[in-house]
Amino acid sequence: MDKKDKKDEIILQQLEVIQTLTEHNLRRLGSDFWGASPSPEAKTPEIPSKPAAPQRPETPRQGEGTASTETAQTSGEAPETPPESLEDLQKELDGYIGLAAVKKEVRNLIDLVKVHQLREKNGLPVTDLSLHMVFSGSPGTGKTTIARLMARMFRALGILSKGQLVEVDRSGLVAGYVGQTALKTGKAIEKALGGVLFIDEAYTLNGSSSNDFGQEAIDTILKAMEDHRDDLVVIAAGYDQLMDRFIHSNPGLESRFNRFLHFEDYNPEELLEIFKLRCAKGCYELEEAAAGEVRNFLQRENQNPESFGNARGVRNVFERILVCQANRLAGLETVTREDLMKLTAADVLAAQGREAEA
Repeated sequence: MDKKDKKDEIILQQLEVIQTLTEHNLRRLGSDFWGASPSPEAKTPEIPSKPAAPQRPETPRQGEGTASTETAQTSGEAPETPPESLEDLQKELDGYIGLAAVKKEVRNLIDLVKVHQLREKNGLPVTDLSLHMVFSGSPGTGKTTIARLMARMFRALGILSKGQLVEVDRSGLVAGYVGQTALKTGKAIEKALGGVLFIDEAYTLNGSSSNDFGQEAIDTILKAMEDHRDDLVVIAAGYDQLMDRFIHSNPGLESRFNRFLHFEDYNPEELLEIFKLRCAKGCYELEEAAAGEVRNFLQRENQNPESFGNARGVRNVFERILVCQANRLAGLETVTREDLMKLTAADVLAAQGREAEA
C-alpha cells in the first residue's frame, strides 16, 4: 500500500469515528461549537466494534446557531414534551464558556419576569413587559445559541406556548416584487408564533434604495409584535454599530426593542476551552505539550475577531489540525486507535506551516 492509499485509509477511519459520534449527538443534542462545561453525568458513546474507550463527558443539549435560513426547530406544531425545568435551563446557561455579562443579563431578565408574574397573581398593578431584544456582537459569540436557550426558558416560565426558535435573515423575509415581502415575512412569523423569531443581520432590512422591500418586512414584523405580543418574542441580531443605527432609524423599532445584550469576543483562554470541548466531543486527546501551542495559534489567528469568527474560527483551526494529524499518521507503519485519537504539538505546528524543533 503506497503512502497516498494509507493516508486515504486513515482519513476514512477518522470519518467513521466522527460519523458515529455525530449521529449520536444529532439524536440527543445539537452540535454547538460554543459549548458548555461538560456535564458529569453524561458520557460519550462507545464506538461499535472497537475496544472500550476512555469515557468522556458530553455537553448539555445545545444548537449549532448558524445564520441564514430557518433552523430545524421551525415546526408550527406544539412540542410533545412538557416544558423543561427552569432550574436545569439556568444550569445549562451557567455551563456555557465565557458570556459572563450575557449570563448576568439573562438572569436579571428571568428574575424580572418571575416578579412580574407574582405581582399579577397577587392582583397588583403591572406595566407591559416587552421581551423583544437586540443581540449585538461579532460572529461566533453565541447569539443564536442564547436565543434558542431563552426561547426554552420563556416556555418554562409560561410566557411562550411552544418555545421554538425560527431563525431567518433578509433572504428569508424579503422578496423581489411588490406585495410578496409581506407574504414571505408573514409565513416566517406564523412559524415563530409561540416562540422566538430570530433575525440575523437585521440591519440589512434597512435598504438604501427607494425600491427596496426591506421596509415592508420591518412594517410586517412591527405589526406582528403588536398583534401577538402575548405569544411572540422577536430578537434582532448583528454587529454593534450597525444594529444601533438600525434600531434608532425607525421610531417603531426604537419603541419595541428596549433590551440590549452585547456579546463580547472570546479571550484566548476561552478560545482554548472551546477547542478542548471540540476535542472531547470528537473523542480526541490533546497532548499537554500541544495545549500551549493551540492557545498561541488561536491568539494569533484571532487578531481580528470579526474575520476570525470567534468560536467559528476555533472550528476552522480544529479542522486544519485534523488534516495535519492525518498527514502525520499516513507516514506511520501501523496506526493504532490511540494514534487516531491523539493530537500532538507537531500537528498544531504543522497547521501553522511550522515544524517542531529538533
